[in-house]
Amino acid sequence: MKATDYIVEFLVEQGVDCIFEVAGGMIAHLIDSVHRSGKIRLISVHHEQAGAFAADAVGRITGIPGVAMATSGPGAINLLSGIASCYFDSSPAVFLTGQVNRNEQTGDRPIRQLGFQETDIVSMAAPITKAAWKVNEIEELPNLLSKAFAIAKAGRHGPVLLDLPMDLQREHLPSSAIRNPVCAFPSNIDPETAQIVSSLEALREARRPLVLIGGGIRSARAAVALRALVDRLRIPVVHSLMAVDVLPFSHPLRMGMIGTYGNRWANMALGNCDCLMVLGSRLDIRQTGSDTASFRSGRRIIHVDCEAGEINNRIPGCDAIVSTLPEFLALALEIAVTMSFPEQAEWLGEIARWRARWPDIAESRVEGINPNVFMHQLSRASTRASAFVADVGQHQMWAAQSLELNEHQRFLSSGGLGSMGFGLPAAVGACLSLRNPVLVISGDGGFQCNLQELQTVVTNKLPIKMVVVNNRCHGMVRQFQESYFESRYQSTLWGYEAPDFERIACAYGIASRTIAAPEQVPSALECLWHDPMQPILLQVMVDTYANAYPKISFGQPVTGMEPSIG
Repeated sequence: MKATDYIVEFLVEQGVDCIFEVAGGMIAHLIDSVHRSGKIRLISVHHEQAGAFAADAVGRITGIPGVAMATSGPGAINLLSGIASCYFDSSPAVFLTGQVNRNEQTGDRPIRQLGFQETDIVSMAAPITKAAWKVNEIEELPNLLSKAFAIAKAGRHGPVLLDLPMDLQREHLPSSAIRNPVCAFPSNIDPETAQIVSSLEALREARRPLVLIGGGIRSARAAVALRALVDRLRIPVVHSLMAVDVLPFSHPLRMGMIGTYGNRWANMALGNCDCLMVLGSRLDIRQTGSDTASFRSGRRIIHVDCEAGEINNRIPGCDAIVSTLPEFLALALEIAVTMSFPEQAEWLGEIARWRARWPDIAESRVEGINPNVFMHQLSRASTRASAFVADVGQHQMWAAQSLELNEHQRFLSSGGLGSMGFGLPAAVGACLSLRNPVLVISGDGGFQCNLQELQTVVTNKLPIKMVVVNNRCHGMVRQFQESYFESRYQSTLWGYEAPDFERIACAYGIASRTIAAPEQVPSALECLWHDPMQPILLQVMVDTYANAYPKISFGQPVTGMEPSIG
């Protein structure tokens, strides 16, 4: 069997149903084998970065590693941002890169390059992958493919890269190597029962207990188990940016998002709790603020993570439970059902009073469309969306603060890497996986980063609803300049411009509309969903000087948010 034919058959066996690519000479054999097979859909994107972001979304939605491939040199290098996104946000993915023929590779020669477009992508990708290999001999291929998929899904999920020389791609595998046993990497890390009993007793005895959930819940596909446990514990839950969709908006124990741009009342709950259980969160600076001593003081913190190195890293003194989340949650629920937990009426009431005092829609004083009010309206009108995808910028924070997601809706965004341009291609991947309408929310800056994928939407007839929040600037950095650079808006407002996205959409043959006033919102949202199965772009003009509030002030604890409100 030809090597590339074997790769395709292997991918089919793994459940891969689409591959993202930009055509190039060093992957021509792969493209041809996929085409001849007819079992996997080729999605020809218009930039390799977009293909990588789309593969990231597929991995998050399905749990099956998303797959993207690129030719050697610039094609492979263009994948790197998307590979890093998968690595930092724990998305399973496998990336296949073409490489020049083995006899054209530099090897140990004291030169920069021998073959045209020859690039050592393995060395470049190594720091941002769980594994990266170049296949040197045809006999290695079956084992390395098996290892790539097993490693991508083992433990903390992430990306793996395989670099395939072109001459090797067209070789034929010897029959003895074709059926290689699938590699398995055990990922179960069992927690100690005594540790779990102690942690549950601490939560039961606390006056102001709290659970903080992060993106690890979704990565571990443990959302259902998490909901069962918190319902049993009857303890309020706050979430990070990457866990917006774990509990539905209507869940009585869901208290909102914490962190740098968290809901003020949620940060107040985090800052005032006396016992905190952390599940699926790294406790990075955007969740805790820079004042780690204040974050740690006055409370017991129980930190569960599958990687010991993540615990007691930035925040020392935590009770460490090293375990994968499915194993921890299963055992914790088994123990919790034998215990009784008190009602938290007083504590829940205190959080409710903070929420009533500082509602999200009143944090910013803006002319025209209030972004937080709009996000509430958008989500109420978009119950037919199977997922919301947020790009990176102020709109991302407004969305995370105010979207009202139901139990079956997903929320995807770029967290650890925070890459502008994530939104539209990730929506492509999510839409292909879910086979239902998806809504992407982007800013004018981020949307321009991968604007070319509008053609991918059209070519593949994808029902993606696109909302571009256009404030005519790079708003998040402009807000930073306002606070710390005496409003010198160089390169965020001064020297930056955006096109009319309504006209851009029309050029691609996509229906579009622009609104700039609150009274225009209801009819625009009705238009957005007039035909659920057709793409449409809605440009929402907002105040250039609208800030994403509240925001933790530099050097302050999580409760020290600006603007100051009495």
